[in-house]
Amino acid sequence: MRRGRAKSDNTRLNKDQASGLRTIRRVAPYLWPDEPAWVKRRVVLAMVALVVAKVIAVLTPMLYKLAVDALGGEDGMSELMLGAVGLTVAYGMARLMTNGFQQLRDAFFAAVGQRALRALALETFQHIHRLSMRYHITRRTGGLSRIIERGVKGVEFLLRFLLFSIAPLVLELFMIGVIFFWLFDARYLGAVVVTIALYVWFTFKVTEWRVKLRREMNDQDTDANQKAIDSLLNFETVKYFGAEEREAQRYDSAMAAYARAALKTAYSLAFLNFGQSFLITGGLVAVMVFAALEVQNGTLTVGDFVMVNAYMIQITMPLNFLGTVYREIRQALVDMGEMFDLLEQPTDVADKPDAKPLEVEGGVVRLDDLRFGYDDERPILKGVSLEVDAGQSVAIVGPSGSGKSTIGRLLFRFYDVQGGALTIDGQDVRDVTQKSLHDAIGVVPQDTVLFNDTIRYNIAYGRDGASEDEIVAAAKDAQIHDFIMSLPKGYDTAVGERGLKLSGGEKQRVGIARTLLKNPPILLLDEATSALDTETEQEIQGALKRAAEGRTVLMIAHRLSTVADADRIVVLENGEIAEEGTHADLLARRERYWSLWQRQASDREEAA
Repeated sequence: MRRGRAKSDNTRLNKDQASGLRTIRRVAPYLWPDEPAWVKRRVVLAMVALVVAKVIAVLTPMLYKLAVDALGGEDGMSELMLGAVGLTVAYGMARLMTNGFQQLRDAFFAAVGQRALRALALETFQHIHRLSMRYHITRRTGGLSRIIERGVKGVEFLLRFLLFSIAPLVLELFMIGVIFFWLFDARYLGAVVVTIALYVWFTFKVTEWRVKLRREMNDQDTDANQKAIDSLLNFETVKYFGAEEREAQRYDSAMAAYARAALKTAYSLAFLNFGQSFLITGGLVAVMVFAALEVQNGTLTVGDFVMVNAYMIQITMPLNFLGTVYREIRQALVDMGEMFDLLEQPTDVADKPDAKPLEVEGGVVRLDDLRFGYDDERPILKGVSLEVDAGQSVAIVGPSGSGKSTIGRLLFRFYDVQGGALTIDGQDVRDVTQKSLHDAIGVVPQDTVLFNDTIRYNIAYGRDGASEDEIVAAAKDAQIHDFIMSLPKGYDTAVGERGLKLSGGEKQRVGIARTLLKNPPILLLDEATSALDTETEQEIQGALKRAAEGRTVLMIAHRLSTVADADRIVVLENGEIAEEGTHADLLARRERYWSLWQRQASDREEAA
């Protein structure tokens, strides 16, 4: 069992190292991009400030030594022109300059880090929108937002690490090692090297262990966040079932798991900090004992003893920094690794390299032997052939699971067809750019989801840059203008999260107005009124008829009463066309459509 666990840990470690190298390779180009040129200039200036700060920092303890020896009346020190006071002032100025150049370095680099953070955040955001519907329906929004949040936070830190940590630390330790060997002897250098080696080994080993704890804590954090967002998005459902206490317990159990993981992380941090302090203190005491013995023997001065102490303290600072940096680096690599995993998710639906914009002349939609299934073992559409002429309205009806809504998703290219073809004016939707395809199709879904903003913003979302007159005209065509004007704030009324402050019919009218403002040549009504009551449905039908004027319309419906006026009705069953024709023709045949109509008519009579 232990052997298997060790093998699993080693495999995970190798994957983590590979992921870390991948993350560094992805981030490094932001330090030295081809464009813009100002990034390179700022990086160079930051490096110059860094080197100057390190050189001054290494020389500063020597001024401290000279000042102490001058105060102690050591032989030869009285001849120094600066004197003890001057040396003390010089020591203070050196410390100030060290800090000043460090701050200057950070000031030069700040814009570089913020540019990288913004660019990666934007790239991730755009990539998420490019991912297919298949990906989004399998992921939770809360988990995605947490991955992006943690990953983006690590960007600037990792860039600082690449530029300001390892190489400058090695440079500083090397210079101090040379000084120890030159001014004292090999014992001092040996003690410093052993201390550094043990410190680095201990830090890396414990941090690798802590990374596993960090990953567990991240998983629990993501899980708790997902449960919270799920519960808040389903606020009404929670209320309907009186499940507030149940949701609170579910969230609390997730937070309890997070707290346990966080405590393990905190305890391991305390162990790491104490171990680092023990090793550093041991090295410091050993070197100081060497110096104290030589001061007693008269080989070294008191100033030398003070200088050795200053250098050892100066060594502990970057070593402590190394420990902190390494911990943060490993945590940042874990966080950013998840974000880059997200960025490397393939897009199931992508534009071809030679894709051209869709050119809509009449808006003829044609399905030619269309085949598709969400699962290879469960086909949904089994060879559907259908043509919707320009300006014609065609309704697709049938029982649940027959493939009605799937046709709409394929038309909008949420998924790619697996057999046959789907064309608009003879152009295969897979051969045109997705943007031009989406611009040509207006969709009124079953449940219109609105942004948590004003009514004006939600209607104007139909076309970027629309004027106030155009927004109002669209609202009038959707028969919602009078309702909006009756509100105290009119078009500036906030609709709430997902539009919950509006009724179903009001939301649907806002969605229709938004689509009308888009003014697409092809209109897809996907169960646009099935979630509404009969009276509201009848009111919405007028707005939908106005929206359909002069457009090619594809209506996907469950309620047959909403499509009786369509130019043609297609009945789908088990992924195949069972029959098609006008409402009157299909009723006259007394086949599948007739039986569906009779059943729904009976349901309406019972409801009445």
